[in-house]
Amino acid sequence: MRRLLAPRPLRLLISAAVAVGAAAVGGASTVQAGDSGGGVTFTSYGHSAVMVQGGGMRVLLNPFKSVGCAAGLAEPRVQADVILANSRLLDEGAPVASGRFLSKPGSYRVGQLQFEGIANPHDRLAGRRFGQATIWRWRQGGLEIAHLGSTAGPLSSTDQVLLGRPDVLIIGVGGGAKVYTGQEAAEIVRQLQPRRVIPVQTLNGRQVQDCDLTSVEPFLQSMAGTPVKRPGASVTLTKPLGEGTTIMVLR
Repeated sequence: MRRLLAPRPLRLLISAAVAVGAAAVGGASTVQAGDSGGGVTFTSYGHSAVMVQGGGMRVLLNPFKSVGCAAGLAEPRVQADVILANSRLLDEGAPVASGRFLSKPGSYRVGQLQFEGIANPHDRLAGRRFGQATIWRWRQGGLEIAHLGSTAGPLSSTDQVLLGRPDVLIIGVGGGAKVYTGQEAAEIVRQLQPRRVIPVQTLNGRQVQDCDLTSVEPFLQSMAGTPVKRPGASVTLTKPLGEGTTIMVLR
C-alpha cells in the first residue's frame, strides 16, 4: 500500500480541488484579498529554497542548513509570512528563517492565502527510508503554484487531481535518494502540464563531497524541445502565461 491519508483532510483537499476545477470549467475565478493578479516574483537561494513574493505575501520554500548537498551555500535567514517545507530534514526544512512554519499535510489559511499540503513518499521505497514528504498547492498573485522541491515519490491519480494544472511548478530534478531524477521530473511535468517549471535541488556547478545530486542538464535533456530561459536568480511571472510549458532555470 502506497500510503494512507486521514479521511477528513483528504475529503477537504479533494473538495478544494474539485471546486477549483469547477471554477475553471465555468470560466469563473475566486479572487481573495492578497490574491490579485499582480504577478509573483520567485527568488532562488540555492538548493530547493525559493522565496515566492506576490499579493502582499512572502512565502519561503524549503529553508536549509548549510549541510550535506547544501554545504557551502548561504543559509536563507530571512523573514517570511509563511514557510512551506517538504519535510523537517535540515537540508529542506531547517528553522533558520522567520515565519509560520508548515510541513505537515492539511489545509491551512495564513493571512490572505490558502495552502493545501498533500502527503507523498519522500523516497522511492514508499517512505520506508525518509518517511513522508508534504507537497504543496496554493494560489498567490493570481497564479496557481505547486511545490515539489524535494520528493521522489510518484504521483497517484488522486495527487494529480489535488495538484491540478499549476501555472508554476517548482520541482526537484537532481536525483539522489529523495529527489526526482531528471527523467522522473520530466514525467511529472508531462502529467501536470504546468505553464512554467522552476527546477531546483541541483548542484549548479558546485562540487560537494558525498552528495548524490546532479546538475539540471539531465532534466533539460529529458525535456528536449521545451523552451528554456535563464533569467538569473529571480523571475517575475504574471498572467497570461500561455498554454505551453517553459522552463525557468534560476541561478
